[in-house]
Amino acid sequence: QVQLQESGPGLVKPSQTLSLTCTVSGGFITTNYYYWSWIRQPPGKGLEWMGAIHTLSTYYSPSLKSRTSISRDTSKNQFTLQLNSVTPEDTAVYYCARALFPGGCNDYWGQGTQVTVSS
Repeated sequence: QVQLQESGPGLVKPSQTLSLTCTVSGGFITTNYYYWSWIRQPPGKGLEWMGAIHTLSTYYSPSLKSRTSISRDTSKNQFTLQLNSVTPEDTAVYYCARALFPGGCNDYWGQGTQVTVSS
């Protein structure tokens, strides 16, 4: 059974960088078949796909590409999200997930972590 767990600060100040880590157990992020994704849900809004990493390739939502970076640490079986220059509009529950292709068909999800952007 694959499990994903998000971790990181719950409060970030405007203009700073949001950094989250997803730790994967029960499977390896080096597996060629899957895309390891970040998705968020702002309050009162729907899910928004942010990006994914697959082996050494990364994929980003066009609307967030200029501020987003996804990387991985294979020694720890983790992948990370960095979102630069955050504003209160980046307040959301952030999820990591395993997907069959970029932007969709997520079969395993983390429980989500609330991140609030506020001074």
